[in-house]
Amino acid sequence: MRIKDKAAFDNENVFGLGQPNTAYAQYFIGNSYLNPLTEAGKCPVFLANVTFEPGCRNNWHIHHASSGGGQRRICTAGEGWYQEEGKAAVSLTPGTVITIPANVKHWHGAKADSWFSHIAVEVPGEETSNEWLEAVDDEAYAGLE
Repeated sequence: MRIKDKAAFDNENVFGLGQPNTAYAQYFIGNSYLNPLTEAGKCPVFLANVTFEPGCRNNWHIHHASSGGGQRRICTAGEGWYQEEGKAAVSLTPGTVITIPANVKHWHGAKADSWFSHIAVEVPGEETSNEWLEAVDDEAYAGLE
């Protein structure tokens, strides 16, 4: 369900907005928020609720790993998009689970007219790193519906 009203979205966003995602703001168009659900380094799997304001999306990026790695997205509130390079964008709604293999170029974010949250699950791997790439083209994003 698309949710443009922030108060209505807050009622649906059961894992909470968290804090502005300032550490990664340079890799986003629009504002995102991060609410860690596990403490990094104290749990073998890091989980965080990531929230995107309407129209917010991250740059194309790759989660590198020599083995294992990648991420999972568990969509929890609002509506968003996920796209792998060379493939059509996938509509994300609450309950959608996305598997992002290691070494696959992709992006994700909110739809233009909806807040969006997902739980990001970091899959343990060896020699893991993130490579941030170019922004998602405004014209291509505007054409999604």
